Amino acid sequence: MDIQTDPVVDSTVRNTYGTWRFQKGWKPLRVVDAEGCYFYDSEGRRYLDFSSQLICANLGHKNQAVIDAICEQARRLPYISPGFTCDVRAKVSEELLKVLPTGLQKFFFSTSGTEANEAAIKIARLFTGKHKIIARYRSYHGSTSASIAATGDYRRWAVEPAGKVDGIVFAPDADPYRSPLSSNPEECAKLSAEYIDYMIKNEGNVAAILIEPVVGTNGVLVPPADYLPLVREIADKRGVLLIADEVMAGWGRTGEWFSVDNWKVRPDILTTAKGITGAYIPLGLTATTGEIGDFFEDHYFAHGHTYEAHPLTLAPAIAAIAEYKRLDLINESRRKGEYMGKRLKELKDKHGCVGDIRGLGLFWGVELVRNRETKESFYTAEEKLAGKPSPIDKVGAELMSRGVYAMSSLSHFVLGPPLIVTEEQIDEGVDALDRSLEGPDKAVTR
Repeated sequence: MDIQTDPVVDSTVRNTYGTWRFQKGWKPLRVVDAEGCYFYDSEGRRYLDFSSQLICANLGHKNQAVIDAICEQARRLPYISPGFTCDVRAKVSEELLKVLPTGLQKFFFSTSGTEANEAAIKIARLFTGKHKIIARYRSYHGSTSASIAATGDYRRWAVEPAGKVDGIVFAPDADPYRSPLSSNPEECAKLSAEYIDYMIKNEGNVAAILIEPVVGTNGVLVPPADYLPLVREIADKRGVLLIADEVMAGWGRTGEWFSVDNWKVRPDILTTAKGITGAYIPLGLTATTGEIGDFFEDHYFAHGHTYEAHPLTLAPAIAAIAEYKRLDLINESRRKGEYMGKRLKELKDKHGCVGDIRGLGLFWGVELVRNRETKESFYTAEEKLAGKPSPIDKVGAELMSRGVYAMSSLSHFVLGPPLIVTEEQIDEGVDALDRSLEGPDKAVTR
């Protein structure tokens, strides 16, 4: 069926919003099935899910254990108010304690990553009695008021001043490829961390530092080795909380349960969502230390909502954790990630448009540039907000024509197949990207 006349597509476009885009010209692909590492359109065409949709389908599609857990909970107790408790609420808490960084032991459940970050910001302010949050420019923390205010990229620009939350200040990124401070990784780590220390000293009234330990949609930015330990040291010295946004980088994505585990850093608050259920049911988590939890024994916890600790959202998390363990997916992510990184780095040797390849585990960024020396991007935030056509979208369309879906943003691809991916499927995705980069190669200026 022609997508132009598909009644499902027509109804979707007419009656619903497409997110983060101009609505004119939006014609979404109609998906009818998904299984394993593939999804299928209404014409029966198969696509390799090389980005786990939005880096969230970590277990792949149609994991039977997670599906069974949802069905069983729906039969047993589909909903109860968060003022009550039930077996699944206690059980998921016990399972979380086994996989989260040590010391994170008090939990608030929500239904998305943005809600998890909203809760984290509020908790940090209540606990410290301070107001300001230090975030970073190349960051995305969600779309609701405080979360979008803490987002450093163009998605915040588009909504200002509407919904603006005061008290957010931005620090430079720990990204040696585009750092304004130093392209040397060791210097970048030191200077970027020291700048945060400088900000805390001169801003005053800082409650927390909010960071994605491995940045997600802004390009899979892996920090230099010393950066997170230095930030943790600074936070301790200054009496400031460290909030780790693990919404995208958690749940085995970087070859550890959580990305902070790569540097053995324990945050005061950790937020996550996406892979906590493999995206089968929306669930967000805000995990705090026992010290923070104890504070609210005698102080009012001023947060909550109807679907907090919703039983139907918690049951698949228990099943998902069991599946990560049963399938040894943390180690598999690390092992297969080495192979994926090796294959992707071959593209930089072959294509002049590839400026940088970076990643950990099964989480990789491929950045395209017009000029390697100047690092000129193919597409800017200003062009996107102005509605100008994206050359990266053309590459994405070329990939889709070859049966591979890859998530793109501005001038880079965010790649992260399900953790169950095989090396043969990694080859399938990388080979398709290889063939799809011929167009951008022709636009390279040097």
